[in-house]
Amino acid sequence: MLQILVEKAARRLSVSDTRGNVLLQCPVALGKSPLGHKQRTGDGKTPEGIYYICLKRETGKFGCALGISYPSARDAEKAYSDGIIDAELLLLFKQAEAERRRPPWGTPLGGEIYLHGGGAQRDWTAGCIALEDKNMAKLFQLCQEGDTVQIIP
Repeated sequence: MLQILVEKAARRLSVSDTRGNVLLQCPVALGKSPLGHKQRTGDGKTPEGIYYICLKRETGKFGCALGISYPSARDAEKAYSDGIIDAELLLLFKQAEAERRRPPWGTPLGGEIYLHGGGAQRDWTAGCIALEDKNMAKLFQLCQEGDTVQIIP
């Protein structure tokens, strides 16, 4: 298993193996409103927290992509306590996380947050993490579903 670390303030992604060897380090672009944690669909923020790769797509709008398990059960618990989602949806998030599969997307919390190509020159995504295409191709080859993604401020 690999560890992916995204440092939002530094606009940097690092991939390390279990021994701490850095396999890839590269610049990234974030959502159009990068400060703070993503809380709802359309806010333009990139999530913060601990997630995992829940989906590998070979083709997409920006080439190959790795889906991140946002919203997490923790994100859903906060949304539930704030009255944004109901108990039934909260349970679905908890089950998805327990089984390390893709959480519900298309909820008031948003979803479909990816690591994808398209360029890292400026913050431009709807909340995703964008890399230069050559770096995304390398990341895609290195990573597997289940690898940890930690996104810090």
